[in-house]
Amino acid sequence: MANEKVTSNDVARLAGVSQSAVSRFFTPGTSVSKRTAEKIKAAAEQLGYRPNVLARSLITGKSRIIGLVVAYLENYFYPDVVERLSRSLQDQGYHVLVFISSLAADKVEEITQEILDYQVDGIVLASANMSSELAARCHASGVPIVLFNRLQDDERLSAVTSDNLGGGRLLARHLIDTGRRKLAYIAGFEGASTQRDRERGFLEGLAEGGLQLFARDVGNFRYEEAQAAARRMFSGTERPDAVFVCNDHMAFAVMDVLRFELGLKIPWDVSVVGFDDVPPARWPAYDLTTIRQNVDDMVAETVNILLTAIEERDTPARRVCLDGALVVRGSTASVDINS
Repeated sequence: MANEKVTSNDVARLAGVSQSAVSRFFTPGTSVSKRTAEKIKAAAEQLGYRPNVLARSLITGKSRIIGLVVAYLENYFYPDVVERLSRSLQDQGYHVLVFISSLAADKVEEITQEILDYQVDGIVLASANMSSELAARCHASGVPIVLFNRLQDDERLSAVTSDNLGGGRLLARHLIDTGRRKLAYIAGFEGASTQRDRERGFLEGLAEGGLQLFARDVGNFRYEEAQAAARRMFSGTERPDAVFVCNDHMAFAVMDVLRFELGLKIPWDVSVVGFDDVPPARWPAYDLTTIRQNVDDMVAETVNILLTAIEERDTPARRVCLDGALVVRGSTASVDINS
C-alpha cells in the first residue's frame, strides 16, 4: 500500500478492531484499552499511517493548533519562551504555529488575520501589540488570546507579565545604594508596555531616593540602536555614572560600546543594569546585574489561561503579574560617593 493513501479503516482491518477504536486512539483526550492500543500502534506503523489532523478538526470543531506571534527573536529571552511554550502546549496535545511579526500593531493585525485562517484554537502574542479592533474580531470569533510579556488597556485580553514597575524600582534603589548619583536610562520600543512600566518604576525609584534622571536615550530593543544610544550618551564630558538599559539584549550592546569603543571600565567608571536575565547575562564577559523574569511560571500561567478559555468559552479575561528578582553581578559595584 506504499503508493496508496492509507486510511483509518485500513488500520482497523489489519489490527482487527473497529474504526472508531482507531479514531479514539489518535484523538487526544480519549483512550482505548492497552491491548487495543498496542494492536493499533503496530498496524499503523506497518502501514505507515498518520491521522489527518485537519480532517479531524472539521469533525471535532477543534484544530488543536495554537498560533504564537513573536515580535522578534534576536533577544535571547524569546527563543527560550517559544521553546518552553511549545513544549508545554505539546504536552497538552496541541501543536504550535510560530509567526514572526514586528513591534508595530499594524503588522500584528496582518499576521493575526492569517493565523485565523488556520482555524487556530487560541493565540499567544509574545511582546506584540494588537489593535482594539482586531481584538474585538478575535473575541467575536471565539478565539481566545493571551498577551505574554505585554499589557494592553483592552479588558477583553488576558495577559501574563512580570512586575516591570517593581523591577524598575528595584534597579533604581540598587544603583542609589551603591553610591551612583548620575543615573541614566536607555529605553526600548516606546509603544511597549514593558518599556513604559520599567521606565516608570525606575523614575519612581529615583524620586524616592531624591534624584532625577540624568540622561535618556532610546534603543528600540535593537542591538545596533542601543549601541548608537550609548555613543550619544557617553561620548561627552558630562556622562552618567550608571545606566539602566531596558532589557539585557540592549545592555550587552551598551557594554560593548562602553568598554571597546569608549574605553570605560565597568563597573568602576559606570555601572550597567538590564532586565530579563537571559543566559549571556551570566557569562563572565558580561556578568550583568539584572531583573530575573520567572519564565517557568509565566509560561505555566499563559498555558493555563489559554486552555481554560478554549474549554470554557465564557471565561473572563485574567491579568497575572509575577514578581521578578534582582540578581546582582559584577556590572555594578559600590563606590565612595565622597571621593
